[in-house]
Amino acid sequence: MFNSLTHPASPATRTCNHRHRWPLNRWFRRLSYLLLASITAISISLGSVSPAQAWSWRNILRGGVQVMQGIQLTSMSDSQEMEIGADINQNLMKTEFSRFNNNQVQSYVNAVGQRLVPHNNRPGLTYIFQVVDSDEINAFATMGGYVYVTKGLLALADNEAELAGVIGHEIGHIEGKHLLQQIRSTSIQRGVLTAAGLDRSTIAQLGVELALRRPHSRQDEHDADQRGLRIMGSANYGQIAMATFMQKLANMGGSSPAFLSTHPSSSSRVVDIERSIDPNRRYGDGLDANAYRQQTLAVR
Repeated sequence: MFNSLTHPASPATRTCNHRHRWPLNRWFRRLSYLLLASITAISISLGSVSPAQAWSWRNILRGGVQVMQGIQLTSMSDSQEMEIGADINQNLMKTEFSRFNNNQVQSYVNAVGQRLVPHNNRPGLTYIFQVVDSDEINAFATMGGYVYVTKGLLALADNEAELAGVIGHEIGHIEGKHLLQQIRSTSIQRGVLTAAGLDRSTIAQLGVELALRRPHSRQDEHDADQRGLRIMGSANYGQIAMATFMQKLANMGGSSPAFLSTHPSSSSRVVDIERSIDPNRRYGDGLDANAYRQQTLAVR
């Protein structure tokens, strides 16, 4: 089966699917109810089922349609996703983190992130980059354009291109809608779907839980690596920096940073990144260590 992350549909296909999704769903429901009604009527007339059993069949069918509709989380609009991202952000900043109180560092990280934004494939989102006041080495993204980087990770990076590689990777998770897919899978496992899918507050609660404590799959990590590598290269950052930073994390061994608890790392990931580097973009902007250190002195 082809995966939508690794084999994205063409723009024409996406437009077609969007145009016909709801008519097809209505057609499916009507046909299903018509078929069930016909079978039920025949069964009742033959005495093989009672009217009570027929009603039970109708409920089973409605349940099947309910699951089908609830799975459609990844089809929510960009504006809906940004609203939920804002809810998740509010929750995180109240209960889990505090914003690093240094406007110069915040502005610098935001500038790096905004340089990458035009090169991602979700232009309908407004991206927000924040530095978290934590010495842990960590970075993560939620949904709707929210990306978080700890001051501990800023201190570990040796240059701006390494930071750009991390941020590009997180943008890759948003671009690939990885958290939304995790929410969909988790909601199915927990049986919390309703006829309309999931309500906003439930999605936000699951988003907080999954973003902080549930590791991404290796497939999602590989996908985010490839997307981030493309994004940073298109922004003229030296792609080699993503590999050097990932290798640095892998070499930490017993002192593995928090980043690796939600971003599984292995030597094979570094090899894959190295193989995917465009020779023409291997070296580029952002490799000056001294310039980077001047911008991040406040976190050291």
